[in-house]
Amino acid sequence: MSVNKEIKRVTTHSIQAMKANGEKIAMLTAYDYTMAKIVDDAGMDVILVGDSASNVMAGHETTLPITLDQMIYHASSVVRAASRSLVVVDLPFGSYQGNSKEALSSAIRIMKESGAHAVKLEGGIEIAESVSRILTAGIPVMGHLGLTPQSIYKFGTYTVRAKEEAEAQKLRDDALKLQELGCFAVVLEKIPAQLAKEVTESLQIPTIGIGAGQYCDGQVLVIHDMLGMNKGFRPRFLRQYASLYDVMNDAVKGYVGDVKAKDFPSEKEQY
Repeated sequence: MSVNKEIKRVTTHSIQAMKANGEKIAMLTAYDYTMAKIVDDAGMDVILVGDSASNVMAGHETTLPITLDQMIYHASSVVRAASRSLVVVDLPFGSYQGNSKEALSSAIRIMKESGAHAVKLEGGIEIAESVSRILTAGIPVMGHLGLTPQSIYKFGTYTVRAKEEAEAQKLRDDALKLQELGCFAVVLEKIPAQLAKEVTESLQIPTIGIGAGQYCDGQVLVIHDMLGMNKGFRPRFLRQYASLYDVMNDAVKGYVGDVKAKDFPSEKEQY
């Protein structure tokens, strides 16, 4: 039986129970009340308030510019809409790297000011102190390994990570370290499917994949990509479930045309 149908509110414990029961975990991003309400009503297990808001909501080239205040704003909007999904919020670039006290302060602000249920951090052993400090405050932490967008200028590209053995071994070690520290789950982004399978089988905590193949315990996509709202963005790992860019563009064109033609509003649409 689906764990997802037995609960009113998805928690970190129910996410782990899904892995134990072999039930896949569904996760999508959302950044505002209206979209989060639709996602939550559809039965989503986890809503990620991703720092990808920097790209899809603000038009930045990378995730780096988004601030902690902006993440809290987006998270607050999502939390008000989510009655059953677990809401996880990205700690933005600069709010936790290299300073565990700042990491704790940032995580506490997100939890207190947005009402979210957990935070997500990018990195492995190098952020162990920050992860530990956040966990000591009773704040659940989701890890993130593989392609870590906040490190894009270090990598220099969005290509697949951990294809070479040295980097693959570091990822294995990092995943085990995050589990040891107490993370309740870990995102694996854009790594070879066989490596993701190996890591997934080595962990007791769930793995959530994006561009990491079918063997992860769950999957996550950016909702704007999945709904086809970003015209021309079609990486291999993306399955597009709608083409809303065209639908919405046609609707807006129709509205413009009706206004110009003096067809809207009609007599039935006025008081």
